[in-house]
Amino acid sequence: MPKLAANVSLLFPEHEFLDRFAAAAEAGFEGVEFLFPYEWPIEDIAERLEASRLTQVLFNLPPGDFEAGERGFGAIPGREDDFREGLEIALDYAEALSCPHLHVMAGKVPTGAEGADLAEMEATFVANLRLAADLGAKRGVRPLVEPLNDRDQPGYFLSRLAHARSLIEAVGSDNLGLQFDLYHTQIMEGDLARNITANMDLIRHFQIAGVPERHEPDTGESNHRFLFDHIDGLGYEGWIGCEYRPREGTIAGLAWAQDYLG
Repeated sequence: MPKLAANVSLLFPEHEFLDRFAAAAEAGFEGVEFLFPYEWPIEDIAERLEASRLTQVLFNLPPGDFEAGERGFGAIPGREDDFREGLEIALDYAEALSCPHLHVMAGKVPTGAEGADLAEMEATFVANLRLAADLGAKRGVRPLVEPLNDRDQPGYFLSRLAHARSLIEAVGSDNLGLQFDLYHTQIMEGDLARNITANMDLIRHFQIAGVPERHEPDTGESNHRFLFDHIDGLGYEGWIGCEYRPREGTIAGLAWAQDYLG
């Protein structure tokens, strides 16, 4: 039976952010994830988690100037100091919230007349991931990498599972894992069941949304029940993050999840 975590950055938008934790618990979720917590004090988030008896399962490192299109610094040469500063802040939040996983965002490939040195970006990302794995191990937090589709995130440095695997292998740390997003992977590669099986040794967290519109998982081209059974059959005991945009209200759209919620 999958353990579903509500992504409270996308779900329950009818509530203010800090009120979404109670709403998620009332809907039957026992875990939550979100994108970025950094505009709220750690203590405020911790209080809401405790009051709602929720487990914080995942969030992202700081992205930089999100509105300007930045999506992290992990693979960006010359931004190593920014990366380390963001990593330290994220680890402070993760440790205080007892959150086991952090998504390390790679960033986008620079465009322009000079182009980008992809080999240099690769080396930068490996070095930064090694730092994240080492510092995370000291604080009980595992960093993850996640391929993102190039329709929603054009130019993102990491978009394929094989690339993610090669990065993890290059870092060579047990404290680095794969975040497998069924939505992104279906768009980029499809063949979800076999791709899950092939990468199960590295997967530490799943996310789900319907394809192609990123609404509830019971719409679109993927069979969430089949995939949940497949993941269960492989012995996965972690969380599946519900990272989708509700069509017509979060509660109205949760009929698909009632068999899996408390």
